[in-house]
Amino acid sequence: SHGDHRLAMALAVAGLIAQGETIVEDAACIADSFPGFVEVMRALGAEMEIE
Repeated sequence: SHGDHRLAMALAVAGLIAQGETIVEDAACIADSFPGFVEVMRALGAEMEIE
C-alpha cells in the first residue's frame, strides 16, 4: 500500500473476492482515517486482521 490508507482499504476489500489469502503490506496506516475498519469488515463477515 506504500503507506496510503486509501489504497490499503481498497486492496483489503478487493481481497475479499480473491482466491486464497490476500496480504496487504503496510495496512496499519488504515487507522489514520478509519480506525474501526477491521471491526466493520469483521461485522460484515470478513476474516481480517492487521499485524
